[in-house]
Amino acid sequence: MPWSNQNGGGGPWGGGGGGGNGNNKGPWGQGPNRPRGGGGGRGNGGPPDLEEILRRGQDQLKNVVPGGFNGGIVAIGALLVLGFVLMNSIYTVQPDERGVEMRFGKPKEEIAMPGLHYHFWPFETVEMVKITEQQQNIGSKSGVGNQAASGLMLSGDQNIVNVQFSVLFSVTDPKAYLFNVEDPADTLQQVSESAMREVVGRRPAQDIFRDNRQAIAADVKTTIQATMDTYGAGISVNTVAIEDAAPPREVADAFDEVQRAEQDEDRFVEEANQYSNQVLGRARGQAAQNREEAAAYKDRVVKEAEGEAQRFISVYDQYVKAPEVTRKRLYLETMQDVLGKSKKVIIDEKDGQGVVPYLPLNEIVKPATTATTGGVQ
Repeated sequence: MPWSNQNGGGGPWGGGGGGGNGNNKGPWGQGPNRPRGGGGGRGNGGPPDLEEILRRGQDQLKNVVPGGFNGGIVAIGALLVLGFVLMNSIYTVQPDERGVEMRFGKPKEEIAMPGLHYHFWPFETVEMVKITEQQQNIGSKSGVGNQAASGLMLSGDQNIVNVQFSVLFSVTDPKAYLFNVEDPADTLQQVSESAMREVVGRRPAQDIFRDNRQAIAADVKTTIQATMDTYGAGISVNTVAIEDAAPPREVADAFDEVQRAEQDEDRFVEEANQYSNQVLGRARGQAAQNREEAAAYKDRVVKEAEGEAQRFISVYDQYVKAPEVTRKRLYLETMQDVLGKSKKVIIDEKDGQGVVPYLPLNEIVKPATTATTGGVQ
């Protein structure tokens, strides 16, 4: 072999087999002989001995851990197991949480309040429940997926509306929340969607769009709370907020056109009501004026009639006292009134002397006309 030619037939350390001139030395100056004596792992400059290192480590471990190496491993393992058990047995409940301890899967009566607690793990476990207000959103504004389909509802007037709303709730009974319902969040979402569909299905679409959202939200909240109480879910519904209500995208343009038509109808109705109020106002004013004029005419005629009657009574009283004088006076006043308005000219034949006298008829007629018009020229 190659090393045999170089070192006289010895092994890789320069010796082997029979004598030769290798002097039984290896690459470190000696052969692979075990060191003699207890001088250490590198005898006479040789390589470290692994068994010697392990032996020394065992000796040191005996000084540190009672029972030697094997006993120390057991003690360390026991300490590790004990630490792991303690780490899983101690837990902390945050201020917004409540803990429900379970022994062999059965919940205990007491509820763990905020703070540090201990339980016997693994025989006992604990479940944490957040009791602060939480929000459940139903319907999707993006209009995609199952979340969007959950917002599509049929109103009482056979219109399809897309309703997005949220339910704010808090946990009042952590034990019931964990064990009475399998998935409380999913159950609440399904119950909320069903309640909203029921309430919207009884009302026209206009109520959910603009007119009566608050009443709809109040009815939905009452229905959700009653249903969750029936399930014993340990949930208190605080608020139902309708965030948006709109028609589906496929009919949005037609719906907008209908809305504009309804707005035009409202405007025309308002204009008609305004015109009607104006005409009725004028008519009522004219009617009031006519009534006032009729009442004034009535009063005037009645007063004139009463005055004439009173005058007749006074004349009659005078006539009773002096019939002849009164009769003659009435005759003269009547003739004066009648002849004073006449345009006839009467000439006495006795004074005519057979000659047609000159009569200024224009001058004669004027006094008669003046007397007729009450003396106004």
